[in-house]
Amino acid sequence: MTETVAPSHFPLAALLWPHRADGSSGLLRSVILVALGTALLTLSAKVNLPLPYVPMTLQTLVVLVIGAAYGWRLGSATLVAYLAEGAIGFPVFAGPVGGLAPFVGPTAGYLFGFVAAAFVTGWLSERGWDRSVLRLFVAMAFGHVLILAAGFGWLAFGMKLGVEKAWLVGIGPFIAASLIKNALGAALVPAVRRIFDPRG
Repeated sequence: MTETVAPSHFPLAALLWPHRADGSSGLLRSVILVALGTALLTLSAKVNLPLPYVPMTLQTLVVLVIGAAYGWRLGSATLVAYLAEGAIGFPVFAGPVGGLAPFVGPTAGYLFGFVAAAFVTGWLSERGWDRSVLRLFVAMAFGHVLILAAGFGWLAFGMKLGVEKAWLVGIGPFIAASLIKNALGAALVPAVRRIFDPRG
């Protein structure tokens, strides 16, 4: 019988689907989790409120939950895979959009910020921040700041909108929604973790 291991410091994905001690299922497990993550990201992009420059979607919530649940390696890999799917033409972004255009359009900064946010949230999650609602809220807040800062920087300087307009269209409309999504994600991951591991 093959032993499975789920180190207590590992994030939620390893608790729900532990690594085998012999590593035999590692690649298949990673491929399935990445595919699931990119599918959720695609669905979350389609739930959107169109705004003049950047649509409001559920993506940041899913990005941060993936980071917290997968850890920094698999979380970052999932976001890179998602961007790659979009780059080769799959319509995974908000609206019926694929190809390279979104990487030079108004949402480009946010897209690249997703990878950094998953990395940071996953890194903190692997250090136990996913066990506490408050600490995970802070970890996800760091992630949101990275996403919004990358989006703001691209709008202000890459798209040449200027600092004031970039703030008005790229940061201001998203602050309240970011706090709500932060709270949802920070409550969800520890709650699911406690269901499968009463020790937290």
